[in-house]
Amino acid sequence: MKDKNLPYDIKNKSLSELQKLANTIIENLENKQDLESSIKEYQELIILNNLIEKKFKNTSKEISNTTKEKIKKILKKKYEDKIK
Repeated sequence: MKDKNLPYDIKNKSLSELQKLANTIIENLENKQDLESSIKEYQELIILNNLIEKKFKNTSKEISNTTKEKIKKILKKKYEDKIK
């Protein structure tokens, strides 16, 4: 199962919601005695982890870009103030 095949609502969840879902799957796996029957859950957990990583990278990139823009504005304003 690829992340493209995940239900639409999972792709739209926030990072914290995805982490809660991953923790629930982990708790379920820890409580199981027969690991052979939990292969599908392991696969879902791996896919979920990849999705969390992608969302984290995208969010991190957005924060970085926003910060850079704010710094540019501040520096531009300081430069303009010096010229006056």
